[in-house]
Amino acid sequence: MAYDADVIVIGAGLSGLAATAELVDAGRRVILIDQEPEQSLGGQAHWSFGGLFFVDSPEQRRLRIKDSHALALQDWMGTAAFDRPEDHWPRKWAEAYVDFAAGEKRSWLHGQGVRFFPVVGWAERGGYDAQGHGNSVPRFHITWGTGPGLVAPFERRVREGVARGLVQLKFRHRVSGLSRSAGSVDTVSGEVLEPSTAERGKPSSREVAGPFEFRAQAVIVTSGGIGGNHDLVRANWPERLGTPPERMVSGVPAHVDGRMLGITEEAGARLINRDRMWHYTEGIQNWNPIWDNHGIRILPGPSSLWLDARGDRLPVPLFPGFDTLGTLEHIMKSGYEYTWFVLNQRIIGKEFTLSGSEQNPDLTGKSVRGVIDRARADVAAPVKAFMDNGADFVVEKDLTSLVRGMNALTKEPLIDEAALRRTITARDREIANPFTKDLQVTAIHGARKFLGDRLIRAAAPHRILDPKAGPLVAVRLNILTRKTLGGLETDLSSRVLTEGGEPLPGVYAAGEAAGFGGGGVHGYRSLEGTFLGGCLFSGRTAGRAAAKSVS
Repeated sequence: MAYDADVIVIGAGLSGLAATAELVDAGRRVILIDQEPEQSLGGQAHWSFGGLFFVDSPEQRRLRIKDSHALALQDWMGTAAFDRPEDHWPRKWAEAYVDFAAGEKRSWLHGQGVRFFPVVGWAERGGYDAQGHGNSVPRFHITWGTGPGLVAPFERRVREGVARGLVQLKFRHRVSGLSRSAGSVDTVSGEVLEPSTAERGKPSSREVAGPFEFRAQAVIVTSGGIGGNHDLVRANWPERLGTPPERMVSGVPAHVDGRMLGITEEAGARLINRDRMWHYTEGIQNWNPIWDNHGIRILPGPSSLWLDARGDRLPVPLFPGFDTLGTLEHIMKSGYEYTWFVLNQRIIGKEFTLSGSEQNPDLTGKSVRGVIDRARADVAAPVKAFMDNGADFVVEKDLTSLVRGMNALTKEPLIDEAALRRTITARDREIANPFTKDLQVTAIHGARKFLGDRLIRAAAPHRILDPKAGPLVAVRLNILTRKTLGGLETDLSSRVLTEGGEPLPGVYAAGEAAGFGGGGVHGYRSLEGTFLGGCLFSGRTAGRAAAKSVS
């Protein structure tokens, strides 16, 4: 029986595009399959902010950030906290990825036309000791063009492969099985779904038009994670993070459902670290949603007062931008599923950025004028739209009205005005001079020592209750589903492994389906800017390895 292609790639997101591009470079024939319509090419990466983790980059050096491979590896290992026998390959992938991020990653992307915003962000600051979680220095590089700007060169390379007759794009093909005909897994079967004109991210029809079956010498699974399947998220929720939330908002479309993980496991693959996941605690309901239950993440600066549902401050070091999963664990053990940011317009105007390509039209559109206009505005237009229309926002001139609005929003009178006033007033007294015992105020001062934060991310210290800085703002924060940190176990050639540790013949995996490499390159936590990069690195590795394996 003849092969339909040399390699079949399942999933047309960033890792699938990267793998296909490498196969094209090697002259291999590829069938690229995705259940969504063509307008969704690029997957989740299209919607991303385009953040990438680099080590000792030109952008860092220009901002006088002293970074090194040794420091980055220390941060990665302290953050990942690998502690399981199945962490053998994830640890190897972590070492290889830090090598990549400190080495050819930037020049490889730059050579394809990718450029970067000059100000480096400082995500996941940790707040523990030197060997614990967090980035010791700023490493979050924003792609000029955000997610679409990062997808573009790989889409271009794939479409060049189409023009050369090397790539067949098979959209609306939903895989339901992987099987063998001659020892190796070489057959991909499923259903052709009816054509759909649904816009990118919108739900598409699941009406079946007929069956399909393709054969190839190798298969690469790049189908993503489980973030759109809340039932599966809850089923895999670890005890260490408390009780699974009854209500979450979705940071990804519903088709990110984990379907291919189960199918690949049924074919003989080993799926590891199911309980490791990455969900955000600063989610807000999108007032103008693209997919069902669409949530957006706030990328906060350091000054917002973070309160639990009862109005108490979160413990040290759970400040905005410091420890995502540490904060999630605290929240889910509090008895409530939401928290609050309390701040004012001066802080929100300086410190709030919304994650996502569509929430940053200036960066996505590569508009220098737009970036300048954003910097000059009291509040950026996308943030102002949430202040005016967002279901989670309360904006008032005085604290009495703010508390009344907060309690009305949750339909539970949990916030006591007098207690909250004491909390804010005490914090505001610490602002009067550069000396403080409030570690969040210390963090604000520390952030402003970094030029990038002082320019665009950290407001000058001032009293939250200063009328000149108003109005006051409260934002209810929801749990936002996002990334799967575990996945299909792979060796350093992206070959999928079986329960016995041997390669599953003919099968490779990359991207979120492979835990971004090895079945969980991040361990328990991420340093941010590492998801897109993990898709690129593992996709590139899988494509190159599969190209070598086929005749």
